Amino acid sequence: MAWVRVADSSQLEEGGGVEVEAGGRRIAVFRAGGLHALDAVCAHQSQSIACGQVKDGVVECPHHFWHYELGTGKLLDYLKGISLETFAVSERQDGIYVDV
Repeated sequence: MAWVRVADSSQLEEGGGVEVEAGGRRIAVFRAGGLHALDAVCAHQSQSIACGQVKDGVVECPHHFWHYELGTGKLLDYLKGISLETFAVSERQDGIYVDV
């Protein structure tokens, strides 16, 4: 695994998300009571969740309204046993880093 700088801290406001590419992966990074990073691609129809609404530690896919827990990537509705991969994320003086 390797830490990759993916964004400036100023790009990510509280309650917001941004899609980045790191290690050949599409990753969504959210600032919601801390930083969270998970696969950016919804398990439903491969749409990005990065611009989804965040509330109470959950992001809602803006395309078809599936809900994922930010800390675990677990899908909270519809199908059981589906999760998006999560990644360690860190904020440093020079930006936001994800461990891919």
